[in-house]
Amino acid sequence: MALTVSVLGATGSIGRSTTDLLAQHADRFRVGSVVGGRDAQALAKLAREMKAEFAALAEESAGPALAEALSGSGIPNGAGESAVLEAVAREADIVVAAVSGAAGLKPTHAALRLGRTVALANKESLVCAGEAFMRDAKRYGATLLPVDSEHNALAQALGHGPVSDVAKMTITASGGPFRTWTRERIAAATAAEAAAHPTWSMGMKINIDSASLMNKGLELIEAHHLFGLGHDRLDAIVHPQSIVHGLVYWLDGAVTAGLAMPDMRVPIAHCLGLGERLTIARGRPLDLAAAGSLTFEPVDEARFPCLRIARAALRDGGAAPTVMNAANEIAVAAFIRGEIPFYGIADLVERTCEHFAGIHRTAPEDVDAALAIDAEARAWSAQALPRLRAAG
Repeated sequence: MALTVSVLGATGSIGRSTTDLLAQHADRFRVGSVVGGRDAQALAKLAREMKAEFAALAEESAGPALAEALSGSGIPNGAGESAVLEAVAREADIVVAAVSGAAGLKPTHAALRLGRTVALANKESLVCAGEAFMRDAKRYGATLLPVDSEHNALAQALGHGPVSDVAKMTITASGGPFRTWTRERIAAATAAEAAAHPTWSMGMKINIDSASLMNKGLELIEAHHLFGLGHDRLDAIVHPQSIVHGLVYWLDGAVTAGLAMPDMRVPIAHCLGLGERLTIARGRPLDLAAAGSLTFEPVDEARFPCLRIARAALRDGGAAPTVMNAANEIAVAAFIRGEIPFYGIADLVERTCEHFAGIHRTAPEDVDAALAIDAEARAWSAQALPRLRAAG
């Protein structure tokens, strides 16, 4: 019997990779709900191609355009938060949660509360409300499967070994477009330069997070919740070839690594297979002889201070990661608009974290609490932007 898969964030990079795999294995999967942001034409085209059972856009004002684009298809559709939650509530065996940013918290948590198997690509769910998510996953019998290539590699490398036998886990970073740049050159970088990722194409915001290495910081926090390791047992290392994605260091000195060509369909296929391996058409097999060499470098936190800030948020715990993520989303948007320089991102995030350090000491007890702290931190960050610009 075919499994029903719903895709949240269907028109983004993870969503497109997911639907490519679903189309390749149409005998094994049927598409339930597809959810997009505001692009009615893209979502309607996808819904028609995949014969989806329901389509929803997060942007309520785009509802009429979606309805018109799906006219005659017989595919029910809607827009706005209620429509997105309806999409999640429809029957599904697997929900791929790939909505970017804090906007993904509510729909991802709604899927979790229904006891679904959730293929998690929205790392902000665990960054902003990790304790609540992990608690509720256990409470409602949900299964969280990591889609991020790093965490998926760690899960596969962990195998059946107990976490108690793990000395540490390490995720890798390509180093982004600024890996070899001086701090002075990075300081003058444009948004277009920051978004020009050498390996992955993940959308402008995520590409910029990769350029600042904030993405690695978010992933360390995600790994903490997924695998239950403390901050002192989690690390990141630069690996420009993006072939080794994660490493598990065992107490006896052995190391198990997860390797694959940089193709997001690999971890997605692992999640969709639920223990079985799916073939990937047009996939590139890993050829180590052709790769020639694999190199590794320590992270330079002087040039990439966002990783240092994220490590501190993980160490401090409580609501620090929630505040940090909110400030980062405000800062990256300001950088894209040309309002602050590249290092202004780290400056604004650090100032926001320092401001809230004594205010929210405990982790959010649920998603609503996390979103309230998120909104508070966003508001403070937005008000701090003029002072940051004035300071140069």
